[in-house]
Amino acid sequence: MQQLVLKIHSRCDLACDHCYVYEHADQSWQGRPTVISEETLGKVAQRFAAYAESHKLPSVSVILHGGEPLLVGPARMRSICAELTRVITPVTKLNLHIHTNAVQLNTRHLQVFKEFDVKVSISLDGDRVANDRHRRDRRRRSSYDRVVRAINLLRTPEYRHLYSGLLCTVDVANDPVAVHDALVSLRPPRIDYLLPHSTWDSPPPRPADSPAAYADWLLRIFDRWDRQGRAVSVRTFESVISTLRGGPSLTEAMGLAPVDLAVVETDGTFEQADSLKTAYDGAPATGYDAFHHSFEEFAQHPGVRARQLGLAGVSETCRSCPVIESCGGGLYAHRYSSGRGFDNPSAFCSDLRAFVDGVAERITEHALSPAVRSDEELRFAQGESIRHLLPLVAARHTGEPDWDEVWRAFLNLDGMAGVMPYVDEILAHPYFYTTLKNCLHDRVTSPAPLGSAITAVAVRARADVKLAWDQTDPGLHLPTLGTLTLPEPGRVEVTVNSGRLHVRTENGTEYSPEETPSAWRPLRSVHLGDSAPLLLDDADPLRDCYPVPVAAPLSSGDLALFSERLRTAHELLDERRPAWRDDINALLTTTVTPLVAGSGVRLGAHGLGALGVAVDFEPEEFVRELPRTGRLARLTALRETADLNVPGNQAGRLLDEASRGLGDATYHQGEPEAQAATLARAGRALDRLATLPERELTETGMVLADEMRAEWAGQAVQRS
Repeated sequence: MQQLVLKIHSRCDLACDHCYVYEHADQSWQGRPTVISEETLGKVAQRFAAYAESHKLPSVSVILHGGEPLLVGPARMRSICAELTRVITPVTKLNLHIHTNAVQLNTRHLQVFKEFDVKVSISLDGDRVANDRHRRDRRRRSSYDRVVRAINLLRTPEYRHLYSGLLCTVDVANDPVAVHDALVSLRPPRIDYLLPHSTWDSPPPRPADSPAAYADWLLRIFDRWDRQGRAVSVRTFESVISTLRGGPSLTEAMGLAPVDLAVVETDGTFEQADSLKTAYDGAPATGYDAFHHSFEEFAQHPGVRARQLGLAGVSETCRSCPVIESCGGGLYAHRYSSGRGFDNPSAFCSDLRAFVDGVAERITEHALSPAVRSDEELRFAQGESIRHLLPLVAARHTGEPDWDEVWRAFLNLDGMAGVMPYVDEILAHPYFYTTLKNCLHDRVTSPAPLGSAITAVAVRARADVKLAWDQTDPGLHLPTLGTLTLPEPGRVEVTVNSGRLHVRTENGTEYSPEETPSAWRPLRSVHLGDSAPLLLDDADPLRDCYPVPVAAPLSSGDLALFSERLRTAHELLDERRPAWRDDINALLTTTVTPLVAGSGVRLGAHGLGALGVAVDFEPEEFVRELPRTGRLARLTALRETADLNVPGNQAGRLLDEASRGLGDATYHQGEPEAQAATLARAGRALDRLATLPERELTETGMVLADEMRAEWAGQAVQRS
């Protein structure tokens, strides 16, 4: 559990008729304290800190919730934030958030939020007409003007960094474009569109002639969002795009990711997700509370465990659905029926299927990509995709001084005469791609990795740059160059003058490879005859992206032994497969990272060109494995730079099966039975691909399928 929804006030100053707390089956709020007590707060904080410490969690989030949490008042709000900070921050990083209707929000609240860096998310259902359809106060008065006033206050320069986003509950009676434009006009960092809480017993309202009304509503906004250049983050859309592309789900409402959230009510009772209140009275209850139970016990509760099962936790209907990875069966609460409990598809099943299919078709580029024709075009396409990610990362951190400085330094270097080739070399480094993805998904929040990469460009290009950032690790690693080990983490000022690196720490001490050589460990390369040298990267902090652990930095002796094995392996490869470099599926490796003993040869979640190799690998096995690994690397890179099929359909799986079968057939050369079996598997997949509707494969995918069929036929002829 890394997220805690903490109820600090159990009443509300609005009377929204779609509220799951007050208007649905579970009415347990009536028997709970209005405000969380200091004793309860302290016990919850202690329990959560203990859980974080025992699980070595790098960070946790506490979301202050209600009712309406602002009703506790600014003074009590400050004491709540202070207590949580006091107890949890000695153990792990604490991220504080608040979900509010913002009717009461004023500068006194915002001063508290500024003091404790509390990120603020606000509920608003669109323009005045849309919002006031449901979100009125107890006298049936509009809440719109009060909420917009609060949002405008939050948008002022002093508080803008606290603005987390807007939450909008979908109502198909509202004009979707008017709703979206009204929300976008308030310049939120993010918008969440939430389906109204419904079950099979209380199905969502919809026009009689529109079985996918919610999908149609959301897709109209998707089209508007896309035409506007996706200027604001919309989590619902980005989650579907991410899962369709093989990435993680970004929302609890969709996708198969395990739920890592606990809810604690004002009396200290542990509950499952709030949305379960819409199912039946007592649905979220666990029987546990902070005074008698730990979060460890809560995490083992059967109801909680049921939401950790991924594909095994959804209904049989959902398991056979081609969009299950994106839909995830929908929000758990929406699956409920009195007859079958939660063993159903979502009450929004037809909408979710139509929405995912609609997004998949909209994001698919059907035209032919040159990347499928040559490895040079593939590398170029990947470079372009990396350059596309850079401004997205920069925009995500606009207004943060260190990030802004790093971005300006990159633009300056990229525009200098003669420097661009060095920029391209660093951008092409496989682990730089890992850096960007981690920054984009907030797995890295410091600009240090990006600043280090820009510093490496300046060193290689003998250019000048000056940057500063909070270094969270004593090892300051420059990609492709080496690591400067500082005494401890902390604020650093990094300067490069004519290619010479100097690092100044908080206490004023300076370090450089020349003046403090004992602190500098350069990376080494392996030279392989006429081929470009292989970089041996055993130190990049982001190299740990393989399915097995990476080895610790090697000693000089171990590096020498590892290098010699690589030379022997490549000599064998040249001897047995003289034309292997001309194969379109050849893995043209630039970087090799040592893995723990016994790991073999592996690919990881990184850019094109990196290979993980066990420290004790055998050259003979390397020669057998490299063609199969190269094919997988190429297919992965193609998927990252071009569309092979409409995401979510079976064509993608069949391409994978055919490619894997052909790779296995190469691996098993000299083993007739094994090779025949793998070729047969590839043939079946290719035959099924040929029967699919034409639109399921793009032009690029069809070229790849034709290429594999020709290869399959060639191997079959050789065997006969």
